[in-house]
Amino acid sequence: MGEENFEYQNIEREIKEMGKNAKVASDKLASLPGSHRDDALLKIADLLEENQDRILRANNKDMNAGRKDGLSEALMDRLLLNEERIKGMADGLREVAELPDPVGGIENMKRRPNGLQVGKMRVPLGVVGIIYESRPNVTVDAGGLCLKAGNAIILRGGSEAINSNITITEIIQDGLEASGLSRAAVQLIETTDRAAVKELLTLNEYLDLLIPRGGAGLINMVVEEATVPVIQTGVGNCHIFIENSADLDDAEEIIINAKTQRPAVCNALETLLVEKDTARSFIPRIVRSLVNMGVQIRGCEQTLEILKDSDLTNAVRPEMIIPAENEDWGTEFLDLILAVKVVSDTDEAAAHIGKYGSGHSEAILTNDYQKALSFINRIDAAAVYVNASTRFTDGNQFGLGAEIGISTQKLHARGPMGINELTTTKFVIFGQGQIRN
Repeated sequence: MGEENFEYQNIEREIKEMGKNAKVASDKLASLPGSHRDDALLKIADLLEENQDRILRANNKDMNAGRKDGLSEALMDRLLLNEERIKGMADGLREVAELPDPVGGIENMKRRPNGLQVGKMRVPLGVVGIIYESRPNVTVDAGGLCLKAGNAIILRGGSEAINSNITITEIIQDGLEASGLSRAAVQLIETTDRAAVKELLTLNEYLDLLIPRGGAGLINMVVEEATVPVIQTGVGNCHIFIENSADLDDAEEIIINAKTQRPAVCNALETLLVEKDTARSFIPRIVRSLVNMGVQIRGCEQTLEILKDSDLTNAVRPEMIIPAENEDWGTEFLDLILAVKVVSDTDEAAAHIGKYGSGHSEAILTNDYQKALSFINRIDAAAVYVNASTRFTDGNQFGLGAEIGISTQKLHARGPMGINELTTTKFVIFGQGQIRN
């Protein structure tokens, strides 16, 4: 017991020291011209590409450990780094560097009747913490976005990516140092002990915002236990609704893309809703395509009846088409699994999404303009699509350069969080000697 307590005290001291150093670094970053921060981003991008072999060696250790631990194929894909992905991380930093500086601009300046000029200046948040799982590219995206916005960041990645994250963070810090900035501007918690997470959740003295990025279990834990401000991100029980007027050729391509391109990401399709007049012709078609790509179908009673009548259930392995359980409608599978439900109309589709959706990304496929507008107005989500894949909910795809997470809450930020969402505002007032009567 004494040894465990000693170890916890060491972790507590380590996290507090990281917070203290991050606070000092953030104060210095906030006062720097944006060009200085951009130069650092470009230097880090170059170093990532120059150290590609070093990164791949570290990632190979994580991949081998993941195989040994039995990680799913989808999670292994999230963990994997290769030459293309490393180049993508570096290019992402270069894109962020080219974005306008979000810090220091004054908005909505107005002159009051007493002559005071009142406006809002955009300023960094300060010190940001992020807890994330599996994807080592998040280390680069989060570090780069916070640096651009003048924030310091404390990173806590998942144990499955520890070697990749340590190596990438060291390279980022080398780039900071080479640019005359503090290595403490981007720090990684290297211990995999969960006590470090508990300490980060209560680091109120230094931490201005905490972002959990991962599965529902991680996010719920952080929201329930944190005493620092938290932005909820990531859980994506995403739906696509096929309305009767939809172009079914387009619909098939969109659904296959949304479900199978990268099934373990938060903007992947999890539930397909099909309007009843289209269901009998379209469901066998799309299910056949999906099953051939390894997707398990969990269907409602009507879906299973349609598939039985089409004789498709006899043409595939029994485990590939099974009855949906009630909990399937609210599940983020993050795997090659799709829930399929027949609905009577747009009203039932909207009601189903309202009950089971996670507020992430929802889509309608339709050629009826009024139905599209109705869907947009009724669906409460961070991103609502008409005739497009939900896979586009991404900072880079939305022109933000990258994102630190996708907020599914409504306060401060919603949707992909780029550099503007990593800032806040303060009022600035210019006077000429005014006093209040």
